[in-house]
Order: sequence, then structure tokens, then C-alpha cells
Amino acid sequence: MAYAIAVFIIAVGIIVARVYFNMRKVKQANSSESWDEKVIAQLRQRGYAPFNPYPVDFFLALPDEAAVQSVRTRLESDGFGVDVKPLENDPELHFSLHATKTMRLIVPDMQELGQKLTAIAKEFRGRYDGWAA
Repeated sequence: MAYAIAVFIIAVGIIVARVYFNMRKVKQANSSESWDEKVIAQLRQRGYAPFNPYPVDFFLALPDEAAVQSVRTRLESDGFGVDVKPLENDPELHFSLHATKTMRLIVPDMQELGQKLTAIAKEFRGRYDGWAA
């Protein structure tokens, strides 16, 4: 009987631990997904109107000039203004690409654009570093 109770307590402990760690994973995923939402909420608290267009800056780090030119061409065709500066502190990514576009700060749009820029950066062995308004 005591053995069965011990096994039951251990099983319940394992189940509780699994639920706890799975909930932490979900919470972390939601936190990373809602970064855009948090930034936009902060901007609105500072007076940004939700449906007015604002200049938004996007940042990518890229490894070489060929990647810079390919990404520049793609972004400029989508209406972005682009400038590039060399990076001195990163041994693998040698260029910082700064893209600017005037747009509304709407959470789903910003999340979709972030996913698109992340995919472009990965395609050219680079990194998407986020946005600022």
C-alpha cells in the first residue's frame, strides 16, 4: 500500500512538473510574439496615434556586399529607403542595413513585416535586429 502511494505521489509530481514547464514555454512564446504589441502600446502612451503613418526604421545585419545589394534591391522595390554602414564589432556580419518606411503602427502588420524581414535576413545569412519608430 505504501509503495502504491509513493508511486502515485511521484507520478503526480512528474505530471505537475511537465504542466509547469509546458506553461512556461507557452508564456515565453507569447512574450516574444507580443514584443511588437508592447512597443506599439508604449508609443501610443507617448502620443502616437494608432492610424497615422509614421517613419519606421528597420535594422538588419548582413555578412557581405552581395547580400547587402540583394536585400537592398528587394526592400527598395517594396518602398523602403535603404542605407548601409559597415559593422566593426561583429566578426561574421560586416554590414548594418537600415531600412525606413512610412507606415501605420498596427500590431499584425508589424508582426508580419518582422517575419518577412527575418526570413530575408536568414536567406542571406544575416540577422534581423528589429525596428524603431
